[in-house]
Amino acid sequence: MSRAIRLAALAAATAATLLATGCASFNQLNNEVSTFGAWPAQRAPTTYVFERLPSQAGHPERQQQLEDAARGAVEAAGFKPAADPAQADVTMQLAAHVSLNDPWFYNDPFPWRGSLRFGAGWGQSRWGRSGWGTGFGFGYGVDSVTAFEREVAVLIRDRKTGELLYEARASNNGSSTSINALLPAMFRAAMQGFPATGPNPRNVVVQVSVK
Repeated sequence: MSRAIRLAALAAATAATLLATGCASFNQLNNEVSTFGAWPAQRAPTTYVFERLPSQAGHPERQQQLEDAARGAVEAAGFKPAADPAQADVTMQLAAHVSLNDPWFYNDPFPWRGSLRFGAGWGQSRWGRSGWGTGFGFGYGVDSVTAFEREVAVLIRDRKTGELLYEARASNNGSSTSINALLPAMFRAAMQGFPATGPNPRNVVVQVSVK
């Protein structure tokens, strides 16, 4: 094999390795995780049932999506679904939300910052309402560099006593409000290391499944 051919083969192999490494890094999700509670040291994870708050029960399809996304992380932590929900050892409440990660927008009593402008774009309020719009006047614009905070939470309670045993939260920032594809990974990050707590917050990197 000539030297030129060997060099070409080596370059191709190196490029393939770099490409694979680069793709892997794009599939990683950095999360800020905080965990709290006093899970008894002698208490092993046993059976669980997902509990829906009255407000969550009004949107069963959304809550079902959260439960499906969290199930793998919960069971990887050692829990098993209860055959009879009424006999579950613990109940679990799930939540997820996306908010605009721009603190001054919430704290500034004059959020327009005194600028008169015309703009068109997509925006999301603190309460989750979103939409497209145009207008002239004092206003706040959301542009391509806007960061959104995406968060999931897991609360675990003793089913009999109602005592809160464990709380886990995972959040990350991104330029998109889309969270559906990230939910399983975020719940894995939140439950990683259960039942340990702290240090809070800490960085947890997980892989995002690409289908």
